[in-house]
Order: sequence, then structure tokens, then C-alpha cells
Amino acid sequence: MLTIDHLAVSALTLEAGVAAVEDALGLTLAAGGVHPHMATHNRLLGLGEVYLEVIAADPAAPRPKWPRWFDLDNFTGAPRLTNWICACDDLEAAVAAAPAGVGMPVDLQRGDLRWRMAVPGDGRLPFDGAYPALIQWQGPHPAARLPDLGARLRRLELAHPQAEALRAALGLTDPRVVITPGPRKAMRAEIDTPHGMRVLE
Repeated sequence: MLTIDHLAVSALTLEAGVAAVEDALGLTLAAGGVHPHMATHNRLLGLGEVYLEVIAADPAAPRPKWPRWFDLDNFTGAPRLTNWICACDDLEAAVAAAPAGVGMPVDLQRGDLRWRMAVPGDGRLPFDGAYPALIQWQGPHPAARLPDLGARLRRLELAHPQAEALRAALGLTDPRVVITPGPRKAMRAEIDTPHGMRVLE
């Protein structure tokens, strides 16, 4: 069974991504870290049992010999919500049940955080990125360490031309996730904050 783990806001630079999210939500993001295998770095925001990450290529790290996750090598434009990540207890089984192209399990770590994640060979997840990346944590979860600023995920809307196929492929029953038909892939997150409901797109 898949459960929402975190949301990813992609940006050309981490500084630009953090500024955009902090402006949209009125909250200050916590420190994240670097991902040496992917040459990316991030900042984080707790959303209860879920969290949000702003992620970008790390200019201080050499470019990897393989595509970065979330198709970051081809990212252009303003910072925006591009991906979501779902946790599972058995990554191999989740990959086997997922659409083709979800990726192969890779062992990763950041500090004392360790996890396994299905990473597509070309960096692109199924359904134009509307299908979630799959993750299996091996130890502590980042959300438990983040400051609780009172933010919570209320709703995650996914629009896609193949909405019915996406819904069937997911088999997710979380009422916060709403999948609707649309002319192209689009993501929208409604987040409750101490300042009221805010939106990330």
C-alpha cells in the first residue's frame, strides 16, 4: 500500500525555490542537505506526517553521469510543484505493481537518513511525472525531525489527460489526493497554515 510521503517543488536554484515557497506559505523552511548521488540539495518544511521539499541541482557538486531525479536536468521556468513521493513497505513489490518506467531501486543516504528509492533511468516518472516516485525508508523519517509550524496538507490535486488510467495505476485511497482530467499534467497543493489556507502550484 502506498502512502503520501512528501511533495517536491523543483527550482533552477535552491535560493529561488525557497523564496517562492516561503512567500507563498508565509513560513520559513528548515535546513535540508545534499544528495551526493544526484548532485542535488534541498530545504524542508514539515506538514505533520508528510513534508515538503524544495529541490534543485547543487552547483557545488559535479554533474552525475546519470539523469537527476524528477527530470531536474530539463527543468525550466519558475519554481513550482512538480512531483510527489509515496512511501511503501516493500519497494520491489511496489515497483513490480507500478507502471513501466517508475525506475529501479537505488540505495541512498543523507547524513544518518537512509532510504531506497525507485529512480527512472531517464529521470522521468510515468504519466509525465504525475505518478509518484516510490520510496522505502530505512530508519528515521525526516518529518519527525522538522519543526512543527502548524502546516498540514489539505488536498493534492493532480490533473492529467489520462486521469482514469493514473487513478487505476495508483490504487490510492487517501481522500486528500484528487485526480481530475486535464489537457496536460498539472499539480496543485492546498496547505493549511497558521495564516489560513495557502496554495502551491
